[in-house]
Amino acid sequence: KRAFFCQAFITCLISFTPSCYGGNILVFPIDGSHWINMKILLEELHAREHNITVIRGSNSWYISEKSPLYTSITIKMTESFEKMFDAQIDGASALTFLKITANFLSMISQAHVISADVTSQIMDDKRMIKSFIDSKYDLVLTDPAIASGVVLAKYLKLPLVLNVRWITSGDGQFAIAPSPLSFIPVPGSGLTDKMNFIQRVKNIVFYSIIVFQQKFVVGPTYDALCEKYIEGGCDIVSLLQGADIWLFRSDFVFDFPRPTMPNVMYIGGFQCKPAQPLPADMEDFVQSSGEHGVIIMTLGTLVNALPTNTADEIARVFAKLPQKVIWRHKGQRPSTLGNNTLIVDWMPQKDLLGHPRTKVFVAHGGTNGVQEAIYHGVPVLGIPLFFDQYDNLVRVQERGAGKILKLGDISGHSFERDLSELLYNDSYRQNMQRLSRLHRDQPVAPMDQAVFWVEYMIRHKGASHLRTEAYKMPWYAYHCLDVVLLLLSALTVLLLSTWAIFRFLCCRRKRKTKTKQH
Repeated sequence: KRAFFCQAFITCLISFTPSCYGGNILVFPIDGSHWINMKILLEELHAREHNITVIRGSNSWYISEKSPLYTSITIKMTESFEKMFDAQIDGASALTFLKITANFLSMISQAHVISADVTSQIMDDKRMIKSFIDSKYDLVLTDPAIASGVVLAKYLKLPLVLNVRWITSGDGQFAIAPSPLSFIPVPGSGLTDKMNFIQRVKNIVFYSIIVFQQKFVVGPTYDALCEKYIEGGCDIVSLLQGADIWLFRSDFVFDFPRPTMPNVMYIGGFQCKPAQPLPADMEDFVQSSGEHGVIIMTLGTLVNALPTNTADEIARVFAKLPQKVIWRHKGQRPSTLGNNTLIVDWMPQKDLLGHPRTKVFVAHGGTNGVQEAIYHGVPVLGIPLFFDQYDNLVRVQERGAGKILKLGDISGHSFERDLSELLYNDSYRQNMQRLSRLHRDQPVAPMDQAVFWVEYMIRHKGASHLRTEAYKMPWYAYHCLDVVLLLLSALTVLLLSTWAIFRFLCCRRKRKTKTKQH
């Protein structure tokens, strides 16, 4: 009862927070799955009567030009990120996991170049820049995995809110908070917070690769923008560190404990909601599974299908199971498909995860899907393809709530073995449901937290008092190397002086002794 009344009291305090009427917000999002969770935040801000303007590309495949939520500003673009990505996946059957990752990182580098060109196009358009200034925006809300919005906010001298998990160089927390490599795994390493000596060596190697990528691959793209458009120049990491508020799409039920900063607000799972009723035909299919339940499988918003041979192996395993299967698959229909498997172009993922008959979630390990699985307490069989997905799934596996099956290791035997273990070993479901209870037991819902801090920014014209100024310090001052050098110099002088005095005294004594002897 005490916990209930405490939570009710905190909720009441938030509800009596001063209102923020009609804020004017400029949004620079990223397309694809990143837009999906950005849109959910915009829906809530729109419901609170804020005025929202969204910058979108002319060939955007998710961000609509017309929407009741926002006014759009469309920037002409000739290259499509979606086509770039699909071309890489089409040839994945002959690639190892490392090669897929390398191809994806190459695509990301190309995306940064395209993004920088779009930013230049915006800043060279004097009429557009004047309209931004005349609109008197209260803040810029952006996803910094592609940093165009960060540069634009600096150019317009507007407060900056990041809807963030990834920045241009990986996990955003490494840029803003102390990150000891002894217990904080670097993105891509596939490590946990418990590392032996060899794993710590591996962690440092991966960190070195990320630093190299940021400094020599991604960084110069944005440095050129800063030099051309920002008075006094800048670098993209400093611009990120200068953001007022970080709405961080993670929490410590999912992530490993680590140091953080006061302007980082953890909103992991903010997009999660209680399940809604399924469409009638899908509900009938789910109910037909009886006591065996349902398996759902999807590889996210960008990946339409696995290689044909892999898809056939998976379909063959599904066909042997007593469970029903709902599989989002847009590629060639598997030749081994069973009558128990429903192939769909789209599925209400959140509502299916929240259905009591759903037993296992077969997924690629994207942040959104993993957090929704945690929210609804459904164990995950992960098939990571690229970027952060393996690391996300490592966190689930480490907590005993799922298993990882690499794309190159998939066979009929391995897929059936791991899927059966999740279906019939109840510990995976129990562990995931424990994570679900931990995630839900918060004094303030993640969405309310996110909206509060956006409105806080509008009310107070920024949040500089929460932002560290450490990023403005030279690297040697940040690490106190100048202080260490001074102290070492003073100690050296003291030791040399002491040695010189003793030597002088000793020599003087020897001379006196010799004089007496003569």
